[in-house]
Amino acid sequence: MPELSPRRRLLVLAICCMSLLIVSLDNTVLNVALPSMQRELHASTSGLQWTIDAYTLVLASLLMLAGSTADRIGRKRVFMAGLIVFSIGSLLCSLAPNLESLIAFRMVQAVGGSMLNPVAMSIITNTFTDPRERARAIGAWGAVVGISMAAGPLVGGLLVESVGWRSIFWINLPVGLAAVLLTLRYVPESRAPRARRPDPVGQILVIALFGSLTYAIIEAPASGAGAVAPFAVVALLALLGLLAYEPRRAEPLIDLRFFRSAPFSGATVIAISAFAALGGFLFLSTLYLQNVRGLDALHAGLWMLPMAVPTFLCAPLSGRLVGSRGPRLPLLIAGLAMTASGLLFAAFAAETSDVTLFAGYVLFGLGFGFVNAPITNTAVSGMPRSQAGVAAAVASTSRQLGATLGVAVIGAVLASGIGSTPYKDVFVSAARPGWWILTACGLAVLVLGVLTSGHWARSTAERTAQRLESPEVREAAGVTA
Repeated sequence: MPELSPRRRLLVLAICCMSLLIVSLDNTVLNVALPSMQRELHASTSGLQWTIDAYTLVLASLLMLAGSTADRIGRKRVFMAGLIVFSIGSLLCSLAPNLESLIAFRMVQAVGGSMLNPVAMSIITNTFTDPRERARAIGAWGAVVGISMAAGPLVGGLLVESVGWRSIFWINLPVGLAAVLLTLRYVPESRAPRARRPDPVGQILVIALFGSLTYAIIEAPASGAGAVAPFAVVALLALLGLLAYEPRRAEPLIDLRFFRSAPFSGATVIAISAFAALGGFLFLSTLYLQNVRGLDALHAGLWMLPMAVPTFLCAPLSGRLVGSRGPRLPLLIAGLAMTASGLLFAAFAAETSDVTLFAGYVLFGLGFGFVNAPITNTAVSGMPRSQAGVAAAVASTSRQLGATLGVAVIGAVLASGIGSTPYKDVFVSAARPGWWILTACGLAVLVLGVLTSGHWARSTAERTAQRLESPEVREAAGVTA
């Protein structure tokens, strides 16, 4: 990629952030619309889970493929294709006649979305080569998540109340079109000097692993352990297959050598934990505010602002802290705040009081605002720039896998506790195990933030990067000088 002027770099960052905005906004808007969709489409709790997880599951399954494909055939080309497919999927979702069609069209959206986030992050990584500038750019990127969290509930609430839930997908169309035109004009094409070859066997194993595991978790409360046991077995076999097959390839879909880096491994688990907490938190909060408290979509969206505003404010601050002091402090703040928020709900039933509910939302927004930048920066900073697309894709996959598992596990726990009883009667007690799970996720962020940000962890990252760029490794992969 040619060296760009500061103004052009900022413009590229803004275009990439537009793609994150429509992907993130889609999820936050959808959460507010869940009760309306449940009534119109006669959906069960598992049906609501699938409207979210069908999207995140396909994203998690295809992100690494999209990242390596973009490194190979061109990041700009794949990025534009993703914008177009995502916009078409959004239009189809707005026209869905039933729950099954909506889930299928959400998967179309996800195919496009898989070409956006990791590719955009790879573009940012190769545009901002200075570590401090890159950390600030990633902080701005993370702030877009806060914007989507702040705007999503309000925009979604207004649209659901005034037009209907189908209109929440319309907002992606003008943003997607503008992003396509701006990308065509201002984003330069780039690709890795020598990208990885396709790995169809690894891709099939990843899809089998994620799909079977998610299905087993979501359907277990309704179908029983015996009915979903074969899917759990498929997930286990797919995992064992990945561990056995991928190290044998010179250019695997998932380069397991990346995980020799303690910061990279830690960032992966932190991403899964943090986004599992986010997915579960939004799922429980939306159902509680509308189905238990009886709020309409707009007022439920307003209640989520205490969570969204801290996320928006803290994300750029986290990026600056990562650039100046490293990832440890932001991860400590994130872990402590998310753990405290989970404890408020799990141990003190925070949702039953306006004061504690507000405090729980603020704490969670504070924690989530600080966690995103160190995840991304840690995942890509220790890797060779030639593999930026793959490293960014693994980080993005971890986020989406976490969101998928969060909704699947928390929704399954909630469905088991509620059964056929009305939400209002047992929601607080049925949701309590879910809140304890979210507390454990926050604690994982805290502990791993300490363990993976020290000198020993950084030395493992340096050794891993050296191995990945060593002449022997490059020769085995067919890379010439």
